[in-house]
Amino acid sequence: MRTRTILLGATILVAGAVLTYPNHFPLDRLWPWQTAKADTPAAASPPPAMPVPVASVVKKSISIDLDYAARTESIRAITLQAKVSAFLTEQRVPDGSDVKAGDLLYKLDPRDFQVAVDQANAQIERDNASLDYQRSNFNRGDALSKSGYLAKDSFDQRASTMRQAEAAIMTDRASARAAQLNLDYTEIRAPFPGRLGRNQAPVGTLVSTGATVLNTLVQLDPVYVTFNPSETDLAAIEKARQAGTVAVDAAVPGETAPSHKGELTFVDNAVDRSTGTVTARATIANADKLLLPGQYVRIRVHVREQPNTLLVPQIAIGSSQLGKYVFVIGGGGTVEQRMVSLGPTQGDLVAIQSGVGENDRVITGSLQKIGPGMPVQPMADAGAPPPS
Repeated sequence: MRTRTILLGATILVAGAVLTYPNHFPLDRLWPWQTAKADTPAAASPPPAMPVPVASVVKKSISIDLDYAARTESIRAITLQAKVSAFLTEQRVPDGSDVKAGDLLYKLDPRDFQVAVDQANAQIERDNASLDYQRSNFNRGDALSKSGYLAKDSFDQRASTMRQAEAAIMTDRASARAAQLNLDYTEIRAPFPGRLGRNQAPVGTLVSTGATVLNTLVQLDPVYVTFNPSETDLAAIEKARQAGTVAVDAAVPGETAPSHKGELTFVDNAVDRSTGTVTARATIANADKLLLPGQYVRIRVHVREQPNTLLVPQIAIGSSQLGKYVFVIGGGGTVEQRMVSLGPTQGDLVAIQSGVGENDRVITGSLQKIGPGMPVQPMADAGAPPPS
């Protein structure tokens, strides 16, 4: 009787513990004969397809270009100096002005040179009067010589004197032209269209011949752009030159696209051994005069056209340790990863040399949230360029 009472009490204690602390007494441990269906989780449902933006592969001809850093140079740049010595009396245009060929820039004191011109003209008048007399004397002598009243020697002297008077007139006229040139040199004019620099000789300066610098003048339209392509690029450039005119575009720092156009006009005849580059030069139109000599620019040399090129948005390109890749919509609406080989860029697009086909659709967004085999729902990418 005592043994039954102990067993009954133990049973009551265990049952109470199970009811009070169910987590500490799993039922499957208490009743192992129960089936395991209660522990089997429900079959996992497939994840919903993630909506992703897509863009079609674009197929079109693209321009194959070579990009370089370059410096601008003026085609003509001179220092303005005087041909004669005189006091500077006037600066006709302000510093930094754009001038046309023939515009008057500076004036020197012309009075001394005007006096020289007047003296030369007066000498011409004097010698003209002497020539008139010598010519008349020669004509009289000619008639007397024919009638026998004048000796041959006397007639020859008259002829010589007349020719000397004619030579004196020629000398006087040359002196007059020289005096007029010196007078003209007191006006310093622009030899070509360009832009003035900073004035270096204030009014009142005694300008010395070939020694005093008045200003500088540079031509701004067109300008040279000098760059240094590598010898590996030289073959492509030479092929383009043989095919015709090689177009060159230039962009100043800060511009998103080239704004100045020109053509390749010079390639040097030797490669620099120390750098492995060759000096080349393009002539660029600069009607807006935004390019100044010595300015840093970026240029793009067009060497050829490449037809039937496949392009995708640059934002669709991913990168891993294995290289560049894109995600495309594969079979069954799942993500497929393609390793790609990239070519030149064309604005927001980049050429794909291998890895995608013309009919593929590449994923352009949420690249960090997707992976190969994941189901996705394609949606139109508003930023994707239409195929051409």
